[in-house]
Amino acid sequence: MTQEKKQELTLRISQANKTQMITILYEMVIEYLSDSRDAISLGEKELSERYLTYAQSCIDELIRSVNRSVELGRNLHEIYIFSKKELLLAGVTGNIHRIWKVENNFKSLHDAYLEIENTDTSGQVMGNTQAVYAGLTYGRHSLNEAVAAGQMNRGFMA
Repeated sequence: MTQEKKQELTLRISQANKTQMITILYEMVIEYLSDSRDAISLGEKELSERYLTYAQSCIDELIRSVNRSVELGRNLHEIYIFSKKELLLAGVTGNIHRIWKVENNFKSLHDAYLEIENTDTSGQVMGNTQAVYAGLTYGRHSLNEAVAAGQMNRGFMA
């Protein structure tokens, strides 16, 4: 994952509601699995295993966040557990097909959650975050972002 992508995801996380957080985690899994497949193709097994570990960490977060008291939650939990098993086997065997299969499952889940995002009107999960303003300045084609320095106490309040 590139540094620019990490910064973009960090910004989105700071402003996301619960549904958007799940969507972002799906995007992170997809990105890490794509990076892992690329690393295997280049013969870099250690790098591929590192990306698989990152993807599994995101899946762990999804497992912890799922509500298993409803049928949909139980089904998602099973998908996440299956995906973790597939990625463990892919790491041991270096099988790109297993990674590709999990990546496609997460792309389908991502598409479904994008649809759900349109109906979720809940507020953002993190409070007291800095405001970020973006606009075209100093040129026709350059986009600059500015962070408004408001409060020094940002993020979750304990």
